[in-house]
Amino acid sequence: MSHLFSPATIGSVHLNNRIIIPPMCQYSANDGVVSPWHHAHYMNLALSGAALVIVEASAVTPSGRITYKDLGIWNESQMQAFKKMLAEIRPFANARFGIQIAHAGRKAACDLPWLGGNNLPTNHEHGWQTVAPSAQPFADSFPPKALTKDEILEIKRQFVDAAKRAEQAGFDVIEIHAAHGYLLHSFLSPNSNLRQDEYGGSFANRSRLLVETFKEIREAVSPDIAVGVRISATDWIEGGWDLTESIE
Repeated sequence: MSHLFSPATIGSVHLNNRIIIPPMCQYSANDGVVSPWHHAHYMNLALSGAALVIVEASAVTPSGRITYKDLGIWNESQMQAFKKMLAEIRPFANARFGIQIAHAGRKAACDLPWLGGNNLPTNHEHGWQTVAPSAQPFADSFPPKALTKDEILEIKRQFVDAAKRAEQAGFDVIEIHAAHGYLLHSFLSPNSNLRQDEYGGSFANRSRLLVETFKEIREAVSPDIAVGVRISATDWIEGGWDLTESIE
């Protein structure tokens, strides 16, 4: 247990202990901007004693939100709101702050969880056309649009721009969301990625977008900021692995 409370580093970011609060969606934003709820929520978490608090999934583009009440970091107003929130919290807490930048892909355009969380049609007030590596729907959701190569490159640029805004806002850590079936994760899976170009087929091709996005973000932000990726470890083992291997 004492190891849990010992210092650690992530990249060049020093942590006072090894307790990290992961991103947890609050579905309480207005046009992607933090609300008073977020100010109170993250102040409370920062005072908990955890060394690092990671702000919930923040979309790199409006169509990348899981729901219409998700946070975003695709524009200046959102960045300035994050900056103000962090400036208000830091005088009272020693916790470092990270942000998870994300694109929900084919799992976007959903209703709020307490309203069922179902995928909403494009003609719904809070629905829009979802996108994915291929036009493969998720469960009972509406079919996504297969991304063109130009659209893939644009999404990569949106991730990089979001990372730059995260640095401007004052975050210490940037986490690229590439798990849970969202866009970058769906490129990794041969079940959801049926592409025949350089972004599909072999594992090297399926992981190309994530690797390129990570490299560009790492180059675009200061070395003082830690950049990481949220993934499932089994995504990097051809054929996956079993429970015993996971535990090991």
